[in-house]
Amino acid sequence: MPCCRLRALCQYETNKLVRIQSVRLGSLKWSLNGAILLFICIMMLWNRKYQEFDLVVSSVTTKVKGVAQAPLPEVGNMVWDEVDYSGPWKGKNTFFVVTNAIVTKNQKQGKCAQVPLKGRFCHTDKDCEKGAWDQQKHGIQTGSCVKFDLSKKTCEVSAWCPIETRSTPPRPALLAAAENFTVLIKNNIRFPAFNYIRRNILPEMNDAYLRNCHRGNDSLCPIFRLGDIVREAGERFSEMSVEGGVIGILIKWDCNLDRLMQRCLPRYSFKRLDEKESNKTLYPGLNFRFAKYNTVNGVEERTLYKAFGIRFDVMVFGQAGKFSFIQLIIYIGSTLSYYALTTILIDWLIGTSCYSAEVGQNYSERKVESIQDQEKCILCVSYIDENNLRLVKRSQKKSLQVIKPMSVQPRKEDPGHLRAILCLLQPSDDTNDDVQPSLGKKTDPNAKPHRPAWCMCDSCAPSSLPEEELCCRRTEGTCITSSPLFGQLVLRRSLLEAVLLYQDPLSPSVKKLQTAALRHCAYREYISWWFGVPPNDTHPAIPSCCVWRIRREYPSPDGQYSGFRPVKMTSMQACENGEL
Repeated sequence: MPCCRLRALCQYETNKLVRIQSVRLGSLKWSLNGAILLFICIMMLWNRKYQEFDLVVSSVTTKVKGVAQAPLPEVGNMVWDEVDYSGPWKGKNTFFVVTNAIVTKNQKQGKCAQVPLKGRFCHTDKDCEKGAWDQQKHGIQTGSCVKFDLSKKTCEVSAWCPIETRSTPPRPALLAAAENFTVLIKNNIRFPAFNYIRRNILPEMNDAYLRNCHRGNDSLCPIFRLGDIVREAGERFSEMSVEGGVIGILIKWDCNLDRLMQRCLPRYSFKRLDEKESNKTLYPGLNFRFAKYNTVNGVEERTLYKAFGIRFDVMVFGQAGKFSFIQLIIYIGSTLSYYALTTILIDWLIGTSCYSAEVGQNYSERKVESIQDQEKCILCVSYIDENNLRLVKRSQKKSLQVIKPMSVQPRKEDPGHLRAILCLLQPSDDTNDDVQPSLGKKTDPNAKPHRPAWCMCDSCAPSSLPEEELCCRRTEGTCITSSPLFGQLVLRRSLLEAVLLYQDPLSPSVKKLQTAALRHCAYREYISWWFGVPPNDTHPAIPSCCVWRIRREYPSPDGQYSGFRPVKMTSMQACENGEL
């Protein structure tokens, strides 16, 4: 057993191929393969599948430039520079520009009436809880109810007074001139896998270039006008500057580091990131508060600013690719399966009516070899009054004569057998060994009482096995054994001896041939004559009348026969073993 397993390791198995000589199919095959190869090459070059990739590591710094003069309520005209409109908002990869403001001047620590919120007023001190505070109030309640104006009272609070009273920003925006401010974005990137460093300010960009470049005529210019950023994001600066918002500046690096095709340049795009519709969000825009403090006569005062503005978030992403032989081999290996589409399409074309039906059937039979389960025996039946073969399942209960076929196939002649028989059928002086059966006689179903019910030729013998209950005819008529050809092609001794001698030239002399060998050779001659080439994995079933006629001509010495055994074709080894 171990030796058998070791031999199995030294074996190689391959698929069976069928070659069809056809100019049309050959041209179609190479056309499809060429189209697939072209598609694979285009996708490889387009997506750079031959490269190894690495993700970008980035750092960003920004510098905003611009000066504007804007009038502020209770303050007057004020010049805003970078320190004023940038505010205290300093984040990573982000910058902020104030575009609108609500100013509350000269606030001091003290007590004053709370600004009413959504009709919340008081009538007595009992309506005001001392020490209470909530998120919408500006101070801590003192417990007193005081006048807010001539007709309304609100709770008194300890806070920075006077309290900010305005809630909606001015329209138009106070710092609408910020549209013309510019920002310089400095972006340094690195691809660790390739140890490659780059920045968006290219080596050829000098001071003169940076002073004069404009994004309208140079997409690589690192200086951007704020109005252009908002416009390319699909917004209007005059509207967005009122309540503020968030704009994303996207920098994409898609680098090719191969020497012959080296290219590593940034691509800029812009998009609004916050919800701009006031009716779709609870708190639209972007705002925050900050204050400027001073001391007047020893008392600390402050000017409160509620600033509205636009925050710009700079987001960097990208990858770099460099040629890798391993990645190229992986891509080629993964795309070889695409060529199976050619086989699938051509197989489908041959199997449909678009191509020759005869070629399709022959191709299918040669390429696909069906193997039946051992428990499933498919018998092949041929009647002399039908020019086809019936494939039926073996049954232990029903007579083979009455079983309905699974399928019916045309009979294929065996031209090799026919040519061999014509060569062997030579005139013989010895007529004692040859059989001359009598001519057919008219069949009478009631002539013999032993005739089985399933017999149609009146020459079959009863049998206890359902698989042996088969007649040579489907309908009533003359038996095949009464035909002169049956005697010449099946029973003739000189023919059988010549066949056996042809198969084994070194066999004993014809006079010493066993009767069993002649009998089983006659079975085989009948199968080759009447079945032709049986379908694969089927077992020809010989009619009962033919079996008994052959047995009477070449009987067993003891009168015992093994009976029907399913075999594809009766071979010489089967004859020697005494089967059938």
